[in-house]
Amino acid sequence: MKFAYLLIMASLLSIDIDKIGKINSLKSEAKKAFTEGEYEKAIDTYRFLIDSMDVNEDEVRLNLAHSYFHAQDTANAYSAYQSLTQSKSPKYQSQAYQQMGVLSNRQGNFEDALTNFKQSLKRDPANEGARYNYEMVKKKLEEQKKEQQQQQDQNKDQKEQEKQETTKRIQQKQDQNKDQKEQENKDQKDQENKDQEQKQNEEQKKEKQEQEKKNQEEQQNEEQENKEQEAPPSLSEKLKEMQISEEKARMILEAMKNQEIQYLQQNKRKATKPKDKSKPDW
Repeated sequence: MKFAYLLIMASLLSIDIDKIGKINSLKSEAKKAFTEGEYEKAIDTYRFLIDSMDVNEDEVRLNLAHSYFHAQDTANAYSAYQSLTQSKSPKYQSQAYQQMGVLSNRQGNFEDALTNFKQSLKRDPANEGARYNYEMVKKKLEEQKKEQQQQQDQNKDQKEQEKQETTKRIQQKQDQNKDQKEQENKDQKDQENKDQEQKQNEEQKKEKQEQEKKNQEEQQNEEQENKEQEAPPSLSEKLKEMQISEEKARMILEAMKNQEIQYLQQNKRKATKPKDKSKPDW
């Protein structure tokens, strides 16, 4: 039994030695690929060590993260570094946070970068790389905030200027409308005055014409009266002077007319009597 146990142990030990040898060989192969810049090959080798050979060493995981980092595979690199923040070793945690800060800084996430560098220094205050990056990003963040504040002030000044210009344009427009309205009112008033003046001129002209007509009529009436005064008195006036009414005058005229007719008839009968031929004509 003891001999069989020894054989089993020897067999197991042989298997472990072979696995360890293969693991070490793969580590060397991965490191060589990384050193020569063959990052994709290094990634494949480190992934094989972790996934297939069950290697869960912090150094292998950190090297895998570095391989992703240099291969420009930002997403996998950040995820690999982030997994190392759970390491039991503060040193590896510090390196992981430092690299996460570098990635955040490259992406312009300065707040996240500063936080990661701060966490890196907490895990390892002796990490000078993390300290340098922390100070650099802190200064950059302060400059960015200063620039943002300047931009905000500039935007505020620009908005204030635009507001003033807008107010000025509105005031100019109002003044222009006011001037236009005043000019329109003036033109309207001038037109009304012109119309009123024209109306007055027409009325004066009409009054003048009426006055001339009236004067002409008065002159005509005056001339007529003068003519009537110069003319012999009429029959009615004569009768009036003689104190004889028109009816009485008519009767007198009728009697005179009848006498004249009677006279003419008598003369007519005398003219028709036969002429005595024995008597001379004379």
